[in-house]
Amino acid sequence: MRATITGLWVAAAGVALGAMPNAALSDMPAGIAFVQAPEMGLGVATGSDMTRTIDAARETCMASGALETDCLVSAWCQPAGWSIDLFVMHQEGLHWHEFICGLPDQAMAERVADLLCESSGRPWIMDCMLVQIYDDAGTPRLE
Repeated sequence: MRATITGLWVAAAGVALGAMPNAALSDMPAGIAFVQAPEMGLGVATGSDMTRTIDAARETCMASGALETDCLVSAWCQPAGWSIDLFVMHQEGLHWHEFICGLPDQAMAERVADLLCESSGRPWIMDCMLVQIYDDAGTPRLE
C-alpha cells in the first residue's frame, strides 16, 4: 500500500511539473547536474529544467568519447548551491568520483570535503581528495 501511495505522489508531481508553463520553469532557481562515465568522462551543467540540464551534462560527458549508456547521472540539486567533486580510491584500487551539491557557500563545501575524506569514517578508503569546487552558478573555482 505504501509503495502505491508513494508511486501516486511521484506520478502526481511529474504531471504537475509537466503542466507548468515555461515561464514558471524559468522562475525556478538554477540546478546543477553531474553526469559521469567511469574512467571516461564527466559532464556538468546548470539550468532550471532538470531533464534539459541532465541532457546537457550527458552531452558533455559523451564529448569525451563515452557512450550515452555509459554517462550516468551522479547528482542533481536544485537550487544548485555550492558543489564539490571528490576523487575517492578504495584500498583495493577501485576509484570513483563523489559529488555533493546544494551547499550554502565555499567554506561549507571545503569543510564537507574535509569530513568526507577523513579516513576514520571510511577506513577502507586509501585516497580521497577534493578535485573541484563549483559555485552556485556552476563555475569551477579551483585551478
